[in-house]
Amino acid sequence: MNKRFLRIINSPKPVLVDFYADWCGPCQEIPAMLKRVKREIRDIRIVKVNVDKNPYIAGNYKIQNLPTLIVFKNGKPLWTHEGVFCPEKLKSVLRASMDKN
Repeated sequence: MNKRFLRIINSPKPVLVDFYADWCGPCQEIPAMLKRVKREIRDIRIVKVNVDKNPYIAGNYKIQNLPTLIVFKNGKPLWTHEGVFCPEKLKSVLRASMDKN
């Protein structure tokens, strides 16, 4: 596993990982949605992982469909979503993850 990636997701603050590929059409919609979410919830870190360039990381988390979002806290996945998402739902999940120890 990539040591830098592990260090990032082991944060006590929520980390949202966006698994994507350049060839994935729906993946192109995600960055604009994440910017809107980040404007409201600033105390999160957003990381993008290109599955073609990082197949080991993608394989470790069994990424089958794109885009896939995973929220990590203290190295543990708290929430996973495949496909385009509703920004309001994601904000709700992130707020809840901030309250969890």
